[in-house]
Amino acid sequence: MIRSLLLLAATLLPLGAVAHEYPTIDRVEYVLGCARDAKGSERENIYKCSCVIDAIATKLTYDEYVEYSTLANAFSIGGERGEVMRGYGGGKDLAFRFRKMQAEARKSCAL
Repeated sequence: MIRSLLLLAATLLPLGAVAHEYPTIDRVEYVLGCARDAKGSERENIYKCSCVIDAIATKLTYDEYVEYSTLANAFSIGGERGEVMRGYGGGKDLAFRFRKMQAEARKSCAL
């Protein structure tokens, strides 16, 4: 059942993001991670998380998405490995902007 939903979501996802195309695998990975972390029905979260990545895709090119999300995730890594990313000049600002954009998308998608 879940596989069918994911396949359906993967085929429909590119229709929602008019501005920028993201590789399907990256969309699916985002949706799976988002749905895993969200509270509530897994099926409902798949739709809501698909909405979130579509909203992000209207604002960021794929290359920007990779940079912003990598920086945002790197700030949660402890120790020396995380310090390398935290030391990146504008990284803190880009990570903050991504988290804010993500929060706005989650709110607009009722997540």
